Amino acid sequence: MIVSLTLLLLCQLVGEILARGLALPLPGPVIGMALLLVVLVLRDRRPGGLPPPLVDGTLESTGKGLLAHLSLLFVPAGVGVVGRLDVLAAHGVALAVTLVVSTAAALAATVLTFTWVARWTAKATAKPPGTGR
Repeated sequence: MIVSLTLLLLCQLVGEILARGLALPLPGPVIGMALLLVVLVLRDRRPGGLPPPLVDGTLESTGKGLLAHLSLLFVPAGVGVVGRLDVLAAHGVALAVTLVVSTAAALAATVLTFTWVARWTAKATAKPPGTGR
């Protein structure tokens, strides 16, 4: 488990270093997640030579354990909101409207993207006319 946590935190650290060092417009954890994806793809293609916790499923069980307790990571954010109730009282309506509009926009973008990809893949897999059944 220690090796798995080390790998997860190392990917996030490298992502932060790249994001800040190169002034990239992406957050460090997103870059770290992409790096972890690269590590996992390489691990599955060439499993030899890696420590056993990275090959035997320990990494996956560590990730599942973190996801099971993900709600605990929202406690500091909740404390921050309670600590700044004055800002919430002053801008509560604007924050609520922004939250609803941004959620609706994200849902609409997801639906439109899914619809476009579904149509695009349907055209790609459709048989040309006159080729049989």
